[in-house]
Amino acid sequence: MKNLFNYLFIFSIYFSYSQSFDNQINKLIDKNYNQTIDLRHWFHQNAELSNREFKTSKKIASELKKIGFKPKEGIAKTGVIAILNEGKPGPVVALRADIDGLPVKERVDIPWASKMYGKYNGEKVPVMHACGHDTHISILLATAKILFKLKDKIPGQVKFIFQPAEEGAPKGEEGGAKLMIKEGVLNNPKVDVIFGLHVSSQSNVGQVALKPKEIMAAVNEFRIDLTGVQTHGSSPWTGIDPIVTASQIINSIQTIVSRSLPLTEAAAVITIGSIHSGVRSNIIPEKLYMLGTIRTLNKEMKKTLIDRLEKIVYKVSEANNVKAKISYMVNYPATFNDPPLYNKMLPTLKRINGNDNVNEMKAITGAEDFSFFQEKIPGLYFFIGGTKKGDDPLKAAPHHTPDFFVEDSSMKTGIKSMTLLTLDYFEK
Repeated sequence: MKNLFNYLFIFSIYFSYSQSFDNQINKLIDKNYNQTIDLRHWFHQNAELSNREFKTSKKIASELKKIGFKPKEGIAKTGVIAILNEGKPGPVVALRADIDGLPVKERVDIPWASKMYGKYNGEKVPVMHACGHDTHISILLATAKILFKLKDKIPGQVKFIFQPAEEGAPKGEEGGAKLMIKEGVLNNPKVDVIFGLHVSSQSNVGQVALKPKEIMAAVNEFRIDLTGVQTHGSSPWTGIDPIVTASQIINSIQTIVSRSLPLTEAAAVITIGSIHSGVRSNIIPEKLYMLGTIRTLNKEMKKTLIDRLEKIVYKVSEANNVKAKISYMVNYPATFNDPPLYNKMLPTLKRINGNDNVNEMKAITGAEDFSFFQEKIPGLYFFIGGTKKGDDPLKAAPHHTPDFFVEDSSMKTGIKSMTLLTLDYFEK
């Protein structure tokens, strides 16, 4: 009984200390909040495409310098990093935010809507932060400002990573987390763990969702090229038709998931999203190409899916006397939350956001190149709600659409989560 009393006494002191410190962090968030909102609006208005985030990265570096950092620019083309307590002995924690926008024309009626344009695949396109990366940048800048004020209390280093091209580098270019790692972002100093987050329009402000192990899918994007023999549409027997072959392939590959994979273990998806061939109604073309994506949460299922895809494409094409070629353009591993790190940090997220507001989610078939960091070091990735409290998030516009919108108030959850995950990691 005496040992139990001592434990409860020590726990009550620790809990009181934690609550006091959490309140201090909340006050710092409130103090800087208007500036955080202004920054979010600026980044939103000035959205830029992957590997073209020139104004964005300059603004990030400028804000970091105002805080007192000496940021390094031009990492992985347009990335920015900054180190707190550079050279100080102890653990090294990395915090990451992605910074690129998407080729989407904004329809949201707000004063700070994006009017930006850029070039995508050689065409002039409107650009919008249609996935919330503007909030991610602002959250990490606010976190950096708070941690800078507390740097003397931090027994180690914090590396802030502002990453370009999460949505994918332009054709023929490298980019994103993979290129950052290639250029040594996880070294000098060597990073021990990394934290990242994503705002979601599909949940309410104040909510946090995460899970151990696979939280987002691995992705393989592919291209199928088919070559037949061109002929007049009135005499198809004098040519070889790649369009008919493509239709047979598309129908056949849809049976891979439903007939070849154990779907009770994990979800999987294969989708053809683009087909290009032909110019006239009365000409059977010589060539066709189509683009597709594979999403998997299980390595064995991924292998089976790719093996079956290749067999179907080549065998169906052979049966139609069509030449076929498959090439893979993007290959992301699954976003994987390290179980020991998850178990260590989950109490922090519950303490600062409330037990009822932190929930274990099901894995989703979206993908994230944060997974490349997690391949190298333990990482924790989580979602924060972005839709106004009381509104139905199921009615909110999804990500990557013209009507996508998340509330400024979503950022408070992100700032306090990133800040206290960092501070608590050093203490545990």
